[in-house]
Amino acid sequence: MDIQYYNQEMLGKLNRYLTKFSIFLIMAALIAGMVGCGPVYNLTISSTAGGSVTDPGEGTFTYEGGTVVPLVAEADEDYLFVNWTGDVSTIADVNAPSTNITVYDSYSITANFYNPEIRDWYDLDDVRDNLAGNYTLMNDLDSTTAGYTELASPTANEGKGWQPIGTDDDPFTGVFDGQGYEIRNLFINSPDEGDVGLFGYVEQSGGIENIGVTNATVIGKNLVGSLVGYNFGIVSNSHSSSSVTGNSFHVGGLVGGNEGIVTNSCSTGIVTGGGYVGGLVGTNVGTVSNSHSSSSVTGSIYDYYVGGLVGINGLSGPATVTNSYSTGSVTGESYVGGLVGGNMAGSTVSNSYSTGNVIGNLSVGGLVGGNEGGTVTDSYSTGNVTGVDNVGGLVGENLDDGDVSKSHSTGSVTGERFVGGLVGYNFYTVSNSYSTGSVAGNLGVGGLVGANEGLMSKCCATGNVSGNSSVGGLAGLNGFEVSDSYATGNVTGYSDVGGLVGGNDGDVSNSYSAGSVTGDGNVGGLVGTSSDDQYVSNSFWDTETSGQATSDGGTGKNTTEMQDITTFSGATWDIIAVALNETNPEYLWNIVDDETYPFLSWQP
Repeated sequence: MDIQYYNQEMLGKLNRYLTKFSIFLIMAALIAGMVGCGPVYNLTISSTAGGSVTDPGEGTFTYEGGTVVPLVAEADEDYLFVNWTGDVSTIADVNAPSTNITVYDSYSITANFYNPEIRDWYDLDDVRDNLAGNYTLMNDLDSTTAGYTELASPTANEGKGWQPIGTDDDPFTGVFDGQGYEIRNLFINSPDEGDVGLFGYVEQSGGIENIGVTNATVIGKNLVGSLVGYNFGIVSNSHSSSSVTGNSFHVGGLVGGNEGIVTNSCSTGIVTGGGYVGGLVGTNVGTVSNSHSSSSVTGSIYDYYVGGLVGINGLSGPATVTNSYSTGSVTGESYVGGLVGGNMAGSTVSNSYSTGNVIGNLSVGGLVGGNEGGTVTDSYSTGNVTGVDNVGGLVGENLDDGDVSKSHSTGSVTGERFVGGLVGYNFYTVSNSYSTGSVAGNLGVGGLVGANEGLMSKCCATGNVSGNSSVGGLAGLNGFEVSDSYATGNVTGYSDVGGLVGGNDGDVSNSYSAGSVTGDGNVGGLVGTSSDDQYVSNSFWDTETSGQATSDGGTGKNTTEMQDITTFSGATWDIIAVALNETNPEYLWNIVDDETYPFLSWQP
């Protein structure tokens, strides 16, 4: 073989080999390059007013998949960072101004800021943009403050005025501190809407404090209050002096409906609603404490559950009104009370009082209109009460496991049927209580209870009583049990008239009466008429002061005998003699022997 030909052939093979190898290297390089270059995504960053994103900045940035990008947001002066919103599933901490995001897709995020200092109506309106923020009112807001015309005046929002902050779907969850300043001249006209007030809906974590709402006009349908329409949070140290109107239910001078806490707060003004209407709170299913109202309260349309402080207490669960009082007048149709219209089962009213006059029709009380299974204790009322049926100086009617104790009333009471100085109609328990006001009615009229179908014990009445039928110094009608009680007021009626009980169909024991008794038929010094005089035991009346020598039950004694301890100790009373102006609480009854009638040891 020719050497030159051989060399050329070998050179050709080498060239072909090098070409293939070069192609291999190029392909390998391309493959290697493709493996090292992943997908690319866009990250778009923006911010609201009040701050900016300084790292990596604002705009649109491109990153390979899996890249961890630092995020830093800075607030302007007087502003605070809120959170990151948008495509935030891979942000380490959405509530931190300095955090990071891992890029797995194209994202768009926003840094949010807010101004916590409220200086005008515009600032107040901005609260709705961050309902979880903590805000501070820096000065009073009124009709001269910037933004009023556009946001809170009668011409704002097409005549609706202010738009409440927070809704059922998007409630206020932050804290608003008024620092003692006031919101003045607020106007809201939303007669077909609910959750109406400066704040519409406050959630459990929310709080409104140290603020006043004055000279406001607030009109809504239901859950209407000058400060809060519906409260699940805490309202404290706040007040209202406004006109509040609700066309339906749950209307209050300060708060429409409360399932949270209202404390150390008050209201004065005019409150009108269809039902569940209160001077401070319309409906309470939470706690109202250390608060008061002097508002004039009127129920309209439905006219029931109307109270000087709270319309209804415990509508759908346990509720408490304590250490509170009301002084305004109250007018309604049924379940009308100087403090609370209706006090429901699981409900408590304690250490509270009312002084305003109360006018209604059915179940009307100086303190509570209807106590339906709740508790009324250590409370009193002094206002005059006027109604038709079930009318009481303290409670109109006491029903279904209801308990009235350690309470009293002093106002005059006027009605038609079942009218009492303390309770109009009692179906459960009344104890350790008293009344001193005059009582006038027609049927079932008593110095303490008009008609009793429950237990009355350790009670007394001293007011004068007048009526037509079934009229008694303590109870007009008794259908169950009266024990360890007494009456000293004068009693006047036509038939079934008694110094203690007018008409009796129950038990009367260890009780007495000492007032004058006047009537035409079935008149008795102690009991006017009884279905069986054996139902009356260990009980007495003063034959001298009563002017009656007979009674359908009981034993008559002269005044000297009525002031002699042996009269009662012989009848097995739990009684002991004490010195003048002293008491012995170890015994149920005390007497200053030969000087006073027996009195209950719990009495002042």
